Amino acid sequence: MKETYLFDYVNENNFHKLERSLKKYNMLAYKKLYFDYYPRLKEGEFLGELVATNEKSGTKSYELRLPTDTIFAKVHGYIKLHYVVYEKEKIIMLNTITPEDILSEGHQSELVTYKGIMVSRDHAEKDIFKINLMNMINK
Repeated sequence: MKETYLFDYVNENNFHKLERSLKKYNMLAYKKLYFDYYPRLKEGEFLGELVATNEKSGTKSYELRLPTDTIFAKVHGYIKLHYVVYEKEKIIMLNTITPEDILSEGHQSELVTYKGIMVSRDHAEKDIFKINLMNMINK
């Protein structure tokens, strides 16, 4: 029988808040993460880009880019899962999902959307300007 990796969290409560916000505002990314990427990670298939390796502690850090709308990515950045693999212990440490600011803000209160893209309450004018700019460029 093949050994599977276990998930652990740097900050479990915060990570689950980000997951719930992702589920609410980007269902495609959530489904891909939960039903495709998590099972593959548990089987030992490390997805995404290898960012750092620490040979002393035997860890590898990865960034896995999740499906993101192109305009959302240009306004807020790509949605990425950051995790660290401890190969000797067979543990995958789930760090965070970025962009944290918009996802955590979306968990705290209902976000408004403008032309189908989430707009932050803290810098709404900046986000709306970026969305309008992207729409003008795409025309």
